[in-house]
Amino acid sequence: MASPVLHVKDAYYYEVPKTLWPRDYKSLDEVPQFIRDAHPHATLEQINYDLSGKILIPQPFGELKNLYEVKSGFGISRFMLTETIIAIIVAAVFIWLARRRKKSQIPTGRRENMMEAMVAYVRDEVARPAIGHGADKFVPFLLTAFFFILACNLLGMIPGIGTVTSSIEVTAALAFCTFSVGVIYGIKQFGPGGYLMNFVPHIDLPWVLAPLKFLIFLIEILGMLIKHCVLAIRLFGNMVAGHMVLAGVLGAVVAVAGTGYWVTGSFFGILGATALSILEILVAFIQAYVFTMLSALFIGMSVHEH
Repeated sequence: MASPVLHVKDAYYYEVPKTLWPRDYKSLDEVPQFIRDAHPHATLEQINYDLSGKILIPQPFGELKNLYEVKSGFGISRFMLTETIIAIIVAAVFIWLARRRKKSQIPTGRRENMMEAMVAYVRDEVARPAIGHGADKFVPFLLTAFFFILACNLLGMIPGIGTVTSSIEVTAALAFCTFSVGVIYGIKQFGPGGYLMNFVPHIDLPWVLAPLKFLIFLIEILGMLIKHCVLAIRLFGNMVAGHMVLAGVLGAVVAVAGTGYWVTGSFFGILGATALSILEILVAFIQAYVFTMLSALFIGMSVHEH
């Protein structure tokens, strides 16, 4: 009922194997109205087949045009629901860890030691070297960004859920959070005027060349905006590229399914998909680290004179 390419994008359903979520509408009256409107000539059998495996997300605040678009109101998409679940999981894990630290400063058990090691690494190897003096007050934000992105990337490896960070809207919102933290604390540190003057180069120029300072000021402002835009695009591009390559390899298996080379194609396709999936797990950690590191650098540039 939709282009296969749309399955890597956000949608208003979760997808599982058809056998786990079969559809058995007895009449067209039982079919959601937006499905009937989008496919007026589809038979009941075709609708049952196409919707099998699709867990539709209830929409109490809006009306859908199809499985990928909202007709009116506020639609709750798969990525929205997934982000909420991930946020709750990350919050629950760190609330648990904080309570354990109140009882004892020494971590015990594998889970605590693993989490403590990751927290200490972000603080000691990312935040403090990149930001410098006063870095500790930004550690909670950087930890939140790191673990949220990491959880989104890893959960995206589960088929049917979708990678939240493959949406440019999500990565743009994350980059905007970094931008907001830098601007707010930069203004708090230097004041509005002092923050803007921080973009003016501290060099002595003849009065004839004084306009160059204003030009450099504009370039610095533009550069700051571009850096945060690239922060969003970098994460988005890497996550989309990985899943598209994986989809291409699996698509090759389907392409040779009806030929005499299906055994060879399936073997190398599954082998390639497995290798790429392992690589994607590594990329999930790397991209969370890179986003956090760049965020720390940009915040450090905003709160320190340069």
